[in-house]
Amino acid sequence: MRPFLLLSNDDGVDAPGLRFLIETLRPHADLLVVAPDSPRSGFACSITAGHPLTLKPVSKEEGLEIYACSGTPVDCVKMALNLFPDRKPDLIVGGINHGDNSSVNAHYSGTMGVAIEGALQGYPSVAFSLCDHSLQADFTPLKPYLVDLMFKSITAGLPPFTCLNVNFPKAEKFKGVKVCRMSRSRWQKEVAEREHPWGGKYYWLVGESVELEPEATDTDRWALANGYVAITPTQLDVTANELISVLREVLI
Repeated sequence: MRPFLLLSNDDGVDAPGLRFLIETLRPHADLLVVAPDSPRSGFACSITAGHPLTLKPVSKEEGLEIYACSGTPVDCVKMALNLFPDRKPDLIVGGINHGDNSSVNAHYSGTMGVAIEGALQGYPSVAFSLCDHSLQADFTPLKPYLVDLMFKSITAGLPPFTCLNVNFPKAEKFKGVKVCRMSRSRWQKEVAEREHPWGGKYYWLVGESVELEPEATDTDRWALANGYVAITPTQLDVTANELISVLREVLI
């Protein structure tokens, strides 16, 4: 039987990245797509609690159903798993995101929110991102990697409460694949102040990323900067295990 995949994203149901993902995976799997009805970038793992959600069908045909949800990427996963319970997904996929979700960007990313929620619910999950924010981004070089990683993720499986964060550099061809750790970086100068034409001030969230370990060669940022696909295994248990014994001595 063909694999069954649940797809979502944070750029919206009409985003080119999601459409390319659908076109690429559809010949190999049956797809249920539940995605936000408009962009929800930066929503991370947020959920909607203060007002009701809507779910509207976009298209339905053999092996492919697409729905638009008024909520966040995580809302989309929750809606899909609860409203379509007859067939459990073999894999939950977020993306393809328009933009880099390596390093600390993973903490803000709604695309990663899809994969994290999938892992929380007990499903193998992966998030795909391309380091190109343009709506005209060329996703063609990703195609063989998407299919290969889909089958490998299903066949090999993933340990409980883990998922994969996969980032592709902006390039016509990749040098290969690196399995690597998340690099340490930090955003700074994140608020731009402007004068409102009607008086007063308004602000844009902007910022620049600062690498805290620029010499490291085992990170996702190094892999991307050097033309490699970066695969970062991500765990949901955020316990700082190395501090447990220290804090027991200090606090107890």
